[in-house]
Amino acid sequence: MTHPVDDIDPLIGALTTLPDTACGKTFPGPVLPFGLVQLSPDTISGGDHGSGYSADMDTIEGFSFTHLGGIGCYGDLGNLQVMPQTGLLITDRVEANSPYSNQVVKAGYYSVDLDRYQVRTELTAKERAGIIRFTYAAAGPARIKVDLARRVGFDGSHSVEQSVELVDDHTVEGWMRCDRSGGGWICGNGPEYTVFFSLRLSQPIAAFATWDGDDIRHDAARTTASAAAGFFLELDVSGPVLLKAGISYTSVEGARRNLAHDLPGWDFDEVAADARAAWAAVLEKVEIEGGTAEQRQIFRTALYHTMIEPRRSSDAGDDIGYERRTVFSGWDVFRAQLPLMTIIDEKVVTDQINTLLDLTASGRVKGLARWELLGVDTDTMVGDPAINIISEAVVKGICGFDVDTAYRFCREVALGPVARSNRNDLENWLSLGYSVDIGLSTTLENSYSDHALARFASVLGLDDDVRLLDASAQNYRNLFNPEAGWFRGRNADGSWMGFDEGCTESNPDQQGWFVPHDVAGLISLAGGEIAFIERLNAIFENTPPADLMKWNDFYNHSNEPVHQMAFMFTYAGAPWLTQKWSRYVCDHGYGTGPEGLGGNEDCGQMSAWYIFAAAGLYPVSPVDKQYILGSPIFDRTTFRTSRNTTFTITREGDGIYVAQARLNDHPTDRPWLTHEELIAGGNLHLTMSPTPTDWGTKHRPQAGDCHLPSGC
Repeated sequence: MTHPVDDIDPLIGALTTLPDTACGKTFPGPVLPFGLVQLSPDTISGGDHGSGYSADMDTIEGFSFTHLGGIGCYGDLGNLQVMPQTGLLITDRVEANSPYSNQVVKAGYYSVDLDRYQVRTELTAKERAGIIRFTYAAAGPARIKVDLARRVGFDGSHSVEQSVELVDDHTVEGWMRCDRSGGGWICGNGPEYTVFFSLRLSQPIAAFATWDGDDIRHDAARTTASAAAGFFLELDVSGPVLLKAGISYTSVEGARRNLAHDLPGWDFDEVAADARAAWAAVLEKVEIEGGTAEQRQIFRTALYHTMIEPRRSSDAGDDIGYERRTVFSGWDVFRAQLPLMTIIDEKVVTDQINTLLDLTASGRVKGLARWELLGVDTDTMVGDPAINIISEAVVKGICGFDVDTAYRFCREVALGPVARSNRNDLENWLSLGYSVDIGLSTTLENSYSDHALARFASVLGLDDDVRLLDASAQNYRNLFNPEAGWFRGRNADGSWMGFDEGCTESNPDQQGWFVPHDVAGLISLAGGEIAFIERLNAIFENTPPADLMKWNDFYNHSNEPVHQMAFMFTYAGAPWLTQKWSRYVCDHGYGTGPEGLGGNEDCGQMSAWYIFAAAGLYPVSPVDKQYILGSPIFDRTTFRTSRNTTFTITREGDGIYVAQARLNDHPTDRPWLTHEELIAGGNLHLTMSPTPTDWGTKHRPQAGDCHLPSGC
């Protein structure tokens, strides 16, 4: 019997090789929701292939227990790579790779035939451990090679020290240490970390050996500092061989405990069934009815992708009052992925915030991390996304953390003495009223963060801070160039930068729309509602037509600065254009198969945008607790909230335009919902039309109220 979970296709976006970075860079292997172990096949180790897997490559070099999915640029992790072999021992992973066939990819399960070695390989996972089943074509001697040096990143990335010990005839334990000298994240700008492992075989190990380059030894233990090192196990195969391993970022004991907790037995099929059930439960958080088979597959896979990061990083049995998390892609996920979690999984939000606060309190991070990876701020992208998510949580009543400490840390980042996240430009921000370093992007992002922090201060009754922060939230105005009629970066002497300066991964025609907290002010700067609508509409009209809206200079859905744009028409009294263009992006920005994402998944942000938009709403300014209404795809979408309520959006009639609406059975022509309305539970019923209507044109979204919510 088919189940909605069977619609999840982890191969959606699993490509790294399209031009202009317009590919998802996801991985297809099994993972549990927010799981520490992400066990997946590897097709490539080096270059700009952050996930280590690309569906268009025709060989597999192994199966590793850690991955980063959907990230841009050079990745990291890809540690503890396992590969079955027969015949001659080959330690080099590239020379030892194998063509493959009969690949099967499901939520929580992956299998493939390695044609070179005639071995069927199946993967499944628990939260902190994974299990592999090897079925060799013939009985007799066989081998499993484990690469301890392998690491995703630019060409030549590797762990810098490795240690391994044969504990008994079924067990091998050890660790791999990685630092910046070994490459990894963005050409060696990432964390220093150690992956500890405890690995067990279902059959006795007949022979054990290690290698360090070309040096092979049969010692029972070895520690090396090498760019090519690992061990191999020889077995007398008489049936399927099972290999299971727990990993930890703290100790071998932690890895051993994780393995014992997650995988005490050897029932592979039961583990795979449990993984499938875990993802089936996730789909109950946002249920859909109607739509096409393709739309349902895109939606359910998108929900899957929103619940992979931030992954657990603590060990089983750790008792610190919350679950440590890692992989905080802040610049991306503050826009939609974490706002989605404020509806359906508040624990993830509080865990993430507690983790960020702990990193700051411990001194491991100065200020608040912007793009955290394994306890280190990689200082990637711009802005202060931690302020955004902390402030949003507080105004929404999600306060399972020390609110006073959180405010203090946020204030120190925004106003000093700790430099804000753009590190070296606080002086310009405070004295000039704008940033110079990547100035346009930084200034607009920081303006939103100061608005968010002002809402936090308002909740706490800190009126002086509210006035101060509300004023600096208007700094975006200082980069509006009247002669150009739009935004430009600005130098410290007041002169204007060129069109191609001052932005990160965008241009002024894209970044300039990121004023989510004061769209009314942006409308005024743009010359009024008509001029605003015409300019915004032209961006969409000029976007090159393509099935997946690839990277371009207009509406570039492949990257985050534009993600709120389709929902901004409503602020100028044109909700029908929000309905038109948000549906257009749903239809043309997402698809099925490996090419189904037109840009990097970015740790759930690209998919969270689709979840919201396909449901018919979007949080343009998450901290203001409003969801601008769009054009729902499905006949029925039901959100099951963390407060044990349900909110259902239904539609009837043909077309993409809203003609009438009823909120909780009462007529409404207000084209937005509040967070309080959604989280309280209820229903929104929309009657659709094939042609634009004037529904919602009489109302303009207003700033949300900020009082002390219950729970804080």
